[in-house]
This record gives sequence, C-alpha cells and structure tokens, in this order.
Amino acid sequence: MGSLSQATLFGDPAALIAAIVAVCLVGLSKGGLGGAFALMGVPILSLVMSPIQAAALLLPLLLMMDVVSLWTWRGWFDRATLLRLLPGACVGIGLGWATAAYTSEAMVRLMVGLVALGFVGRVLLARSGARAQGQSWARGSFWGIGAGFTSFVAHAGGPPYQVYVLPLRFDPKVYTGTSVIFFAVVNVVKLGPYAALGQFDRMVLVSAFALLPLAAVSTLLGAWIIKRMRTEVFYPLMYGMIALVGVKLVWDAVWALVG
Repeated sequence: MGSLSQATLFGDPAALIAAIVAVCLVGLSKGGLGGAFALMGVPILSLVMSPIQAAALLLPLLLMMDVVSLWTWRGWFDRATLLRLLPGACVGIGLGWATAAYTSEAMVRLMVGLVALGFVGRVLLARSGARAQGQSWARGSFWGIGAGFTSFVAHAGGPPYQVYVLPLRFDPKVYTGTSVIFFAVVNVVKLGPYAALGQFDRMVLVSAFALLPLAAVSTLLGAWIIKRMRTEVFYPLMYGMIALVGVKLVWDAVWALVG
C-alpha cells in the first residue's frame, strides 16, 4: 500500500474503496442506467479527498467511459437532437469557465435539483409522460446551455439534458446512444478549460489511469443491462432516476449552504 499511496490519491484503504464504488456507479450510469448513479461519484469521492480533486479525477475516467460507450452504442443516435443541444452546451461550458471563480457549486446544485423536481412534477400532474413532444431549436438551445454550464461547474449536466430529451420519447437505445454522444462531446470540450484552470496534476492522472479497467467494465455492464430493458420499464426508471437526482442535488445544496 506504501507505493500506491505515494503515487496516487489512494493513501489509505478507505480512499481506494471510495474510488472503486464511485467509478462503478458512474460507469453504470455512462453505460445507460441514468444520471442518479453518475451524480454520486463526486460526493462519494469527496468523503476521502477534496471535491476539486474528485472532479478532476473523474474527468479522465469519464472520457474513457465515453470511448467505451461510443463503441457500444455506435449507430444509435438522433442527429436532430444533437444539432439542437450541442451548440448551446459549448456556450454553457464557456460560461462555466468564465465564471468558475465566482460560481457557487451549492447554488448550481440547488438550481439543477429544483429544475429536475419541477420537470418530474409537471409530468406527473399533466399525466404527459407517455406523449412525445417535438424538437425545438429554442428549447434545445436553452437546455443545452444549462447542461453545458452545470456539467462544467458541478458535473450535473444530466437533468437539463433529460428535461429536453425525455419528452421526445425515443427508443431506449436511441435515447442512450444520443446521450453518449452528447456527453462525450461535452467532456472533450471541458478538458481544455479544466487543464487551463490547473485541475490536473501527476497524482490525479496516475490515479485515474489505475482505475481505467474498472471504468471500462462497469460501463459495459450498464450498457448490457439497458440493451435488455423494455421501453415500458425504461421510461419509468428514467423519470424515477431524475427525481432521485433532484432530491439529492437539493439536499446536498441545502446542506452546503446552511452548514
């Protein structure tokens, strides 16, 4: 354990266990099992390291998961959705970079959590979860900016993305494949600003490299599960996941603000 603690962020068994659990959950999410698992990555790692280190450690792993997911879900995507979301996402990442020194992560989490809960509440009250909506440049640009900004600031881009895409009622494979491409592009674009802000050092990169095999296996497992899931199971699961995400984000934000 001595050499491991000197070369990586895993200076004790608790840090290594936390990293393994966090990477497994994020990998399952990247494979297609929804954003609730992904949002647990940074909080779990923050139990044993700083939130900044946790976010920096996860980004190279997210890129590896993106590679695995892009190969696994190749051919399954909706071009119109990506065209409407990605330009706004790049703008949102730029806004996150420009305001990084002034933005409270707790306030961002509170905002995203309330959006997620409001979205699920609207679906339940309107009983519209089964009706598909059409594409919209205005809504796509708005939620794309939101997804890019919150992804950069708090690794919480899932809820804004889902607010736009879930009502389109895609086949689960198309939904997942489109999500994979969207967040792969977002993560690549984030890489430059993160490096410019000094988020990466040798220990972070070595730690991420050590976890790459686990990241790949957990991502493939998530994809294996989703590919065998029926539509009538998939969408209730996704709405349930975004509700859990909303509750968790609001809880974390309130705890941080009053603590």
